[in-house]
Amino acid sequence: MKFAKYVSLFLTVMLLLSCKTTEQPQEEEPTTPEISIVGEPVQVDIEPVKKFDLFIDVDSLLYGMTLEEKIGQLFIVPAYGRFNNSRTPEVLRLKRLIRDYHIGGLIFFQGDVYGQGVLHNQLQQVSDIPLWITQDMEFGAAMRVAGTTRFTPAMGIAATGDPRNAYIKGQITAREAKALGVHQVFAPVLDVNNNPENPVINVRSFSADPSIVSEYAIRFMEGMQHEGVMATGKHFPGHGDTDTDSHLALPTIAHDFARLASLELIPFRNAIDSGLQSVMSAHINFPNISTGVGLPGTLDPSIVQGILIDSLRFDGLIVTDGLEMQGITNHYSPGEAVIMSILAGVDLMLISPDEMTAIQELKTAVEIGRISEERIDYSVRKILKLKNEAGLFENRFLDVEALSHSVNTPEYQAEANRIARESVTVLKDSGNILPVRSSTVNQVLVVSVSDSDGHSSANILANEVRRYHPNVRHHELNNRTTDDEISRILQDANRADLILIGSFIMVRSHHPIQMPQRQLNVLRQLTALNKPSALLAFGNPYVVRDLPETDLHLLAWSSAANQVQQTVPALFGAAPVNGRFPGEVPGMYGIGDGLSFEQSAIRFDVPESVGMITDSLLHIDMIMQKAIDDSVFPGGVVGVMRKGSLVWQRGYGYHDYNKTRAVMHTDIYDLASVTKIMATTTAIMKLADEGKLSIDDPVSKYIPEFNTTDKREITIRHFLLHTSGLPAFRIYVDVMRTRDELLNAVRNEPLINKPGEQYVYSDLGYILLGEIIEVVSGKRLDRYVREELFGPLGMRATWFNPETAGGNIANRIPATEIDTVYGRGLVHRRVHDERAYYMDGIAGHAGLFSSVQDMARYAFMLMNGGSYTGRQYLSPEIIDFFTRHQSPVNQRALGFDRKSEGFSTAGELTGPRSFGHTGFTGTSFWVDPDAEIAIILLTNRTFPNRSYGANISRVRAAVADAVMNSITD
Repeated sequence: MKFAKYVSLFLTVMLLLSCKTTEQPQEEEPTTPEISIVGEPVQVDIEPVKKFDLFIDVDSLLYGMTLEEKIGQLFIVPAYGRFNNSRTPEVLRLKRLIRDYHIGGLIFFQGDVYGQGVLHNQLQQVSDIPLWITQDMEFGAAMRVAGTTRFTPAMGIAATGDPRNAYIKGQITAREAKALGVHQVFAPVLDVNNNPENPVINVRSFSADPSIVSEYAIRFMEGMQHEGVMATGKHFPGHGDTDTDSHLALPTIAHDFARLASLELIPFRNAIDSGLQSVMSAHINFPNISTGVGLPGTLDPSIVQGILIDSLRFDGLIVTDGLEMQGITNHYSPGEAVIMSILAGVDLMLISPDEMTAIQELKTAVEIGRISEERIDYSVRKILKLKNEAGLFENRFLDVEALSHSVNTPEYQAEANRIARESVTVLKDSGNILPVRSSTVNQVLVVSVSDSDGHSSANILANEVRRYHPNVRHHELNNRTTDDEISRILQDANRADLILIGSFIMVRSHHPIQMPQRQLNVLRQLTALNKPSALLAFGNPYVVRDLPETDLHLLAWSSAANQVQQTVPALFGAAPVNGRFPGEVPGMYGIGDGLSFEQSAIRFDVPESVGMITDSLLHIDMIMQKAIDDSVFPGGVVGVMRKGSLVWQRGYGYHDYNKTRAVMHTDIYDLASVTKIMATTTAIMKLADEGKLSIDDPVSKYIPEFNTTDKREITIRHFLLHTSGLPAFRIYVDVMRTRDELLNAVRNEPLINKPGEQYVYSDLGYILLGEIIEVVSGKRLDRYVREELFGPLGMRATWFNPETAGGNIANRIPATEIDTVYGRGLVHRRVHDERAYYMDGIAGHAGLFSSVQDMARYAFMLMNGGSYTGRQYLSPEIIDFFTRHQSPVNQRALGFDRKSEGFSTAGELTGPRSFGHTGFTGTSFWVDPDAEIAIILLTNRTFPNRSYGANISRVRAAVADAVMNSITD
């Protein structure tokens, strides 16, 4: 029967019965729901829920359907959303079921975005009545559809302590479901996971507390149903307190109704009262409730009709759990399972193992009077009404072309990542392991444990740890691990300073949830070594029972790649930790347990995670490419850190104009005068903070040559503000080529102005500041900043004289000039500035080399009140004092430049409190504390000679404005 038949019949019946037409809904003003990005709401460009003008009279439609057509509407059959040729047996079978057996809908299993979209449209085309499309999306659409947004499981959502996250998860999942043509999602799980031995629910449940389950499940449901997608609460009347997997056998729960009402039914009752539209039944036997013997709840009228419909007054759509599960198939034929489900009060039959047989047996049951046709009509009417309300009779097809911009958007993924980070829960840190510091933990061993032949996220864990630590060894411990490999694991463990055990013991059907004994024996040998150790539970949180002796217990809820990536930063202080355990581990941990840690180090992340737009930041690519094309510089690196995250670090161009070696984002550049702030000014700040000097000390206190009439009044403050009266520079190196000669010349250089009266940007004052640091600290400048600042900060690429730091450092440095004036030739891996060059490469005004990552660490420390990974380097007061306006004659701070009026290399859009510095070689470093952002540009614009790069200031400003333009909050 074709759809045209139904339309014709509908019009005829309407005329004969003089029925009133369905009132059309009023047009609503389109709205754009808010999606919160990092805690602050922004508008996301998304189509509003569509209202339909065309409605079918369901009773008229139902009146004209045959019994076979009605029965078919009750069945949901499985389909896989991956590409298949239209003539493959799988597709042909689906088309036959739809065409000949009038199947009412589909449940899509694993697939991909386009595969599911195309198959969806093909199968909708075959069906006379639009298909009702369903899908499991407990963890987001990515639970089934590759290429969509994956979210933390329910227990991880509750661990965040923020019900808003459940709403956002439901909302984004619904948006992607709609884009994929899905009308009903089988989530949220309303089970209370009060049994740690549960092999099937586990982290799929929000909590062991029914009130927490209720709160988070309802918020998820509201987010989903706000977007016009049906949410389904499951598994009624509760699957949490069982140690049997209903996929494998029929579980039995001996609780009576009073017990269910006091615990398991609470989330269902609350969700139903809040507007839940659908409930899925559980294949569990309740002998102290059921009037039948050994009946699964799905087939039991005492459960479905007696409790769900009568007691809880639920009148929405009731769906079976999968009828192919062995809790059903071990005891009932396909037809009998369907017949008994309908008699129990269920509407929709999910995944019958033999749809054709079940349909025929159900038809026979109606014909012999075992089931009335009115009972069939009751459920079919519900289904048709839902299809009608969803607008499927007007348009049942999805827009395949729109999928590329409506699924897994950067904003959606940023939200999923944020929630994953917020879900991380630390239950124990008895060894004060967190945060892990590379300066004190030299060697890390990562052991990835799984209960299979390996896990895809094992290497992701190791690689993510390597982003934060330079010395990491990794081994997998799984069912294929040999005895020789185990020996190597133990050898590396003996050399390690920290052992990280990543547990990928999964919660999945047909598998146990305990750690295999062989793997456990090896891990116990590791923990017996008396080395600091951490257990990271990616998935099943209850594995902490297997390794109670580890110093740190961290719960991460899922082994998905994004969850692993968002968990590792917590180990290194790169993300705050505030998760609280929503479950219970008897004798160890209870509901609400968890430790808190502040973010204390930079995180590597994406722009959307901090309220920026990648699309806008891509303008930097064009700015840098044009500068390279115009020979402003052969190449460079741009870095952007905002709100504690390094979200942009990209290399452009080449090391030189031969264009044989591309710039990498990890390359190291000569900072030139940025040395003045990162090394010299910061060292002065630290010494002043410690009371070892005052910026108002006379320079003569440390440099006797200044104890003269004209220089006696010069203070350290004058040097920092460039108001000492010294000239900008003197060449010196045309006749002097030793450190002692140059220092003696600078100490005795005549003044050109009276101290404090005029601003003259001077390298000479900073050369002397470097010497003052040595006098006060007893260490040369390079050693002092290495030992007191850069080393502990983990700035492994920041050096004076980097050629002495080893090949890993030296080989990442582009040349800065071919010197034909002072006979230095190719200036490569040594400081570009001539005076610093002949001062053994160590001077207060120039000589420091660094990378974007290290400069971002330095910026984080400044913006974090002087603290990094929990260690205080500078006081917040000294940072504020040095970076605010201090000069009586211009806008400068102490040592730091500040954004000037008119043109500024900080761009037009940075705030007036911005501070930083530039370097002659084509570098710049700017911090806008109000926007919580640092903008870093590293180039070698002086190559092959300093006549190049005349427009570098304009490039600096353009990059800064492109960065600021990308901010959305």
